Amino acid sequence: MRLAFMGTPDFAVPALRALHAAGHDIVAVYSQPPRRAGRGKKLTPSPVQQVAEELGIEVRVPVSLKTDDAQAEFASLDLDAAIVAAYGLILPQAILDSPQMGCLNIHGSLLPRWRGAAPVQRAILAGDEQTGITIMQMEAGLDTGPMLLKSSTPVDAKTAGELTDELAQTGAALMVEYLNNSTDYTPEIQDDSLATYAKKIEKQESRLDFNQSAPAVIAQIRAFNPAPGAFFEYDGDRYRIHSAEVVDGTGAAGTILDDQLAIACTEDAIRPSLIQKAGRPKLTLAEFLNGTAIPVGTILQ
Repeated sequence: MRLAFMGTPDFAVPALRALHAAGHDIVAVYSQPPRRAGRGKKLTPSPVQQVAEELGIEVRVPVSLKTDDAQAEFASLDLDAAIVAAYGLILPQAILDSPQMGCLNIHGSLLPRWRGAAPVQRAILAGDEQTGITIMQMEAGLDTGPMLLKSSTPVDAKTAGELTDELAQTGAALMVEYLNNSTDYTPEIQDDSLATYAKKIEKQESRLDFNQSAPAVIAQIRAFNPAPGAFFEYDGDRYRIHSAEVVDGTGAAGTILDDQLAIACTEDAIRPSLIQKAGRPKLTLAEFLNGTAIPVGTILQ
């Protein structure tokens, strides 16, 4: 098929590679413009742009698709379909209507649950047992279009990073499957009454809230790993917890209960297993305790 691919982060890369390997004619890749990143604030192309250039595919990085010129350029591609995966720009109706099969989205949840920007993190925070991928027909509403193909996976104890990587591979395979056998699948209209909204993750959400059960705190740690990173503050420094376990313990929420850094929650406690002081490398708990002592009885903020 004659395709355009529209995506930006690492999540979208497996789909781009899979569609290219499957022999589809990807005539253009759309991605967000390069942004400054790293300590040197060097202008850096998105992961999708880097892979597209590696594959020799034309890359377009418009700031908006709302202009007449941008829409005319898109229409001139004469597409069978546009494949969208975490692109990050709103697609106007003229863009949605331009390809013969429309725009098809790889969404990281089992719609209609978790429509929106952060479905993986919200599924973990909510304690969902299952999540997955939905291939959907895009329309003007936010992830409201007909569902074309789904695949579920257990959330288990995965971090957001691990789950995102898994879903990216699943989404790539599902999109190739759909394009190869689209006539075998009947679109399913979403039940709006079952919809939930996965709002964008705000940085302040990553401050650990010990005023909840230990499993909920663990979910917060997993949901914000690798970014933005769940943290607490002590003595003016910020500490990220990358992994932890539930342990027995009772005390006021946020209290250090023992010399092995058990932290009280409203129910039980957590003990970090991988921790990182701001500006320092990640350390195991034993390594961390060799150089840092947080007194028993301290209440963390």
